[in-house]
Amino acid sequence: MTFKLNSLKANKGSRRRKSRKGRGIAAGQGASCGFGMRGQKSRSGRSTRPGSEGGQMPLYRRVPKLKHFPLVNPKSFTLLNVSALNSIKENSIVNLDSLAKDGIVTSSKHPLKILGDGELTTKNLTVQASAFTSSARSKIEFVGGSCETLTS
Repeated sequence: MTFKLNSLKANKGSRRRKSRKGRGIAAGQGASCGFGMRGQKSRSGRSTRPGSEGGQMPLYRRVPKLKHFPLVNPKSFTLLNVSALNSIKENSIVNLDSLAKDGIVTSSKHPLKILGDGELTTKNLTVQASAFTSSARSKIEFVGGSCETLTS
């Protein structure tokens, strides 16, 4: 059997007739067409827009203004204080892989951020991390080290 544009038609039962509302009791949806007798939802043009709360500020406009809503995509870091870098040898490169290998960091799932708590005594460290606090950066550079910010 060959198909031609003039012989195509929809499958049986796939297309239903449009219901004709307001054409008498026998049609099944006569008079009020299933919308009831009176009220806002029975008028032409029909209902209110989605989310309308009838004069009250709608939820979708209230929520972002309120405090204490969690961030949608929060940034997560593996946090490490500068005092934890004291156990590393001088003149070495410090990054997330080397810290995980030395057992200082248990998980390398998130990018590394260096915090400035504690004192740093190890000299000349090259620290590679995604983020540094200003106090951590100043403490590393004070003992002759350098900070390299990685883009992730």
